[in-house]
Amino acid sequence: MTLVIPGTMPSLNEAIAAAKSHFGAYSSMKKKLTTSVAMQAQAAGMKPATKPVKVVFRWFEPSRRRDVDNVAFGCKFCLDGLVEAGVLEDDSQKHVPQIQHFFDLDRDNPRVEIEIEELDE
Repeated sequence: MTLVIPGTMPSLNEAIAAAKSHFGAYSSMKKKLTTSVAMQAQAAGMKPATKPVKVVFRWFEPSRRRDVDNVAFGCKFCLDGLVEAGVLEDDSQKHVPQIQHFFDLDRDNPRVEIEIEELDE
């Protein structure tokens, strides 16, 4: 199963800045992004995983300015959205024992591609 999320996710630095700016800013950011991912997963017709999964994130950024660890922070919103959509039962290590990240450049079409592969238990 693959889900494509258009645009970029906030970096860890942006999330920290939001949390420092106002007590509810990070919470609002997280809820908005988590719900957005959930709605996109449902619209894509993603089915619930029945086994533990490996999740592969392919981050296509509009430039190479952001550090990869800051970019990868966006997986928090993505995994929580997949749980909210019912695609993943939970995002604990029991259900998601493997995560991989790949980073590339696409100035014209920044996006996150999320591939979910069920594993043999």
